[in-house]
Amino acid sequence: MLLQIRMKPRSRTSLLEQGGDGTWLARVKSPPVDGRANAELLALVAKHFGCPKSAVRIKSGAGSRIKRVEVDVEN
Repeated sequence: MLLQIRMKPRSRTSLLEQGGDGTWLARVKSPPVDGRANAELLALVAKHFGCPKSAVRIKSGAGSRIKRVEVDVEN
């Protein structure tokens, strides 16, 4: 499954919610420094879909706020 996620780093809470247009909004507490926000995003997506963190990876947009994330729900 391929998701388009818009990130909001340095939020008060960590949550993942789907918008009406099919895109996702991820709010993470971590700042976008040294990949900490990306690591928190991967953990958040894995928890939401009930799969291991190794089944989630960023396909594109690792350095931007809009990311394409691939989730392997088969695992």
